Amino acid sequence: MKLFKSSDLIRKSKYISRDLSWLRFNYRVLDQARDPARSVLDRLRFLGITASNLDEFFMIRVGSLYNYLDYGKLRVDYSGLRELPFRRKLLDFAHRFVHDQTQTFTQELRPLFTKSGFDILSVSELTEVEQKKADGYFKNTVFPLLTPMVYDSYHGFPLMMNQLLVFGVVTRMNPEGPEEGQERLTFVQIPANLARFFELQRKDRVIFVPIEEIVRANLSKLFRNVDILSATLMRITRNGDFTLEESDDIDVDFIQEIQLGLKTRKRGRVVRLEVEPDASNLLMNVLKERWKIDNGNVFVINGLIDLRGLNQIVRHPSFRDKLPRPLAPVQPLSLPPGADENLFEYLKHHDVLLHHPYNSIDPVVKLLEQAAEDPHVLGIKQTIYRLADDSRVTAALLKAAENGKHVSVLFEVKARFDEERNIREGTKLEKAGCFVIYGVSKYKTHTKMAMIIRKEGEKVTRYVHIGSGNYNEATSRFYTDVSLLTTNDVYGHDVSEFFNVITGHSQPDDYEYLITAPKDMRQQLIQLIRDEARNAKRSLPSGIVMKMNSLEDRDVIDELYKASKAGVPIRLIVRGICCLRPRRPGLSENIEVRSIVGEYLEHTRLFYFHHAGHPKLYSGSADVMVRSFDRRIEALFLIVNPQLQREAINILYFNLRDNYNTYLMREDGAYIKRQPLEGEPVFNVHKEFYFKNYGLVAENALYDDYLATAPVPSTVEGETVAPSEDSLIAGEEIVLPDDEIELNGHEPTLADAPAEPLTPGPVPPVVPEDAENV
Repeated sequence: MKLFKSSDLIRKSKYISRDLSWLRFNYRVLDQARDPARSVLDRLRFLGITASNLDEFFMIRVGSLYNYLDYGKLRVDYSGLRELPFRRKLLDFAHRFVHDQTQTFTQELRPLFTKSGFDILSVSELTEVEQKKADGYFKNTVFPLLTPMVYDSYHGFPLMMNQLLVFGVVTRMNPEGPEEGQERLTFVQIPANLARFFELQRKDRVIFVPIEEIVRANLSKLFRNVDILSATLMRITRNGDFTLEESDDIDVDFIQEIQLGLKTRKRGRVVRLEVEPDASNLLMNVLKERWKIDNGNVFVINGLIDLRGLNQIVRHPSFRDKLPRPLAPVQPLSLPPGADENLFEYLKHHDVLLHHPYNSIDPVVKLLEQAAEDPHVLGIKQTIYRLADDSRVTAALLKAAENGKHVSVLFEVKARFDEERNIREGTKLEKAGCFVIYGVSKYKTHTKMAMIIRKEGEKVTRYVHIGSGNYNEATSRFYTDVSLLTTNDVYGHDVSEFFNVITGHSQPDDYEYLITAPKDMRQQLIQLIRDEARNAKRSLPSGIVMKMNSLEDRDVIDELYKASKAGVPIRLIVRGICCLRPRRPGLSENIEVRSIVGEYLEHTRLFYFHHAGHPKLYSGSADVMVRSFDRRIEALFLIVNPQLQREAINILYFNLRDNYNTYLMREDGAYIKRQPLEGEPVFNVHKEFYFKNYGLVAENALYDDYLATAPVPSTVEGETVAPSEDSLIAGEEIVLPDDEIELNGHEPTLADAPAEPLTPGPVPPVVPEDAENV
């Protein structure tokens, strides 16, 4: 046996753990909820986002980890840890986050409620009149929907739904009954279609009563002639990470397979249990045994369970004027006012770059609507990943089909949590006569592109839209994205070939303006990085600026490390997961990583390569992730129009100037909030894009200001927004068998020996028993 500290493995790895990096991202979102410069309602909005993020994290990422644990599969995290040691570190960090999240709600935000015009109260804190209203709500609305489900030797364990509030009630029969003294366990689920809060209007403020408090106050009406010994509120999260394998039978109904996968979410293994303090021992013993979980999976919440419900308060009509009002979209620099009234005429001679939400998505939707009605339009081809409710995009495609145009749509029914909506919308289009494809084989179609084929005299013109964001009018108002509208023949040819690949059986020659996955995106990006390294070695100007959601692919990370060693200045703007370690001496001294988290969700992907003073700049749907390169259909497009290229470079320039929403990443994976330097004016990128103009775009100096400068400082001063790495990885010695991990220099690697099957338990508690009520 070899004895290693997990802290040594984590420190020595040249990669940051994907999952620990994600938890640090959610800390940056939590930092918005802690910001006293924001209104209380705005802070509650961000707190609700952290809760929604964490739910998905447990369903997908922790669920994925348990797929390995439950089936005895080998897994080594980027940090170098095997399944069980990594589980301990991951859940320990998650416990810390939930503690800080709860503290933010109870200690920082709740004291501000009353003076902000609202409050969250229990039934006992209501006036007599208000209690009668709450009782009436329970009697007329809640009571008929509740179904107590007993669990004993005569009744099987009930199916508890994912992410619903549930009471675990322990009862005992009255002394004169035949089963005197026997304790029984019953579960009462609160239906999802009940509002999270019961609302009451007082003269001076709105009162919100949590639905569980109304149920708790009336539990005796569900359990007559028995003693209620305890009633513990809880909530479970199930594994939602299911993988659909490609079927050998080409006639298999792919839609049914997806629908079957959706059903597994209801019965997936439990990966998290949230409970109130002082939970019944009987209840906890039954649940831990039943679901094969331990204290690591149990989160004791000394506050409000399920903070997602705070959105009901944020969206209450009484507070409409108290939320920050979004600025109105501005006219795109490349689309003059009025030009969108006849986009076909304008786009025949001009390319347009849209930058959402600063520019509205309206020109894209209008183009589809005009195409649906235009008698010269022959057909529309489009990929769809996510749509808004009551989508204008779907309506335009339906109208086009009704008007006799050929409409072919690739709906991605594996778009996580939007599967049912996409199936529903696809069925609508099929009934209208559209040619609908539901996904492509084993790949998820993540690319965003549309093509309109229009007959103009003796020739046919292809109008192309391609971008980084979804065709979703709702999310386009708060996601930053970039897209291109063009009739350039090269784009038209490339996109036509691409549609032939994904809707038929075609292997195209090389594209001229597109880089696609799973064909060769990884290798093409690596080659672009190598070109910059070659230029640096030849003393030619070089530099890389990449903006993306996530950076996880090891091959690309290794190539960035090599480019850094060659002297290439590299600036990475990564909103969420970043597995690269910046600023490490001898490895990544020339790499800076920053994350922008603020008013808008940064969804833009831009990849800039200086190319000895003749920049190459790509945008599109892909992040630098294994799934993007190997398991998704993605496309990046080269921006060739000189003016549009300047606009896109300006987006990167503004991102690097930001000193209001920016967090700088340290070598150990922690993040520091960037503050304006002495004498430096505040530059909030989420506002500045509303005021840019042609002159400003022309004057920026991306290379001169951010690449042809001194090397990146080795340290970042300031307070981290999450527990430090030393705090995170400090802990007990972990004993690892010889055949599990070898130390090879600074980098832990897998040995060739096969792994023995593992099971989830027994595992020592991640948190001490006496710390659960902290």
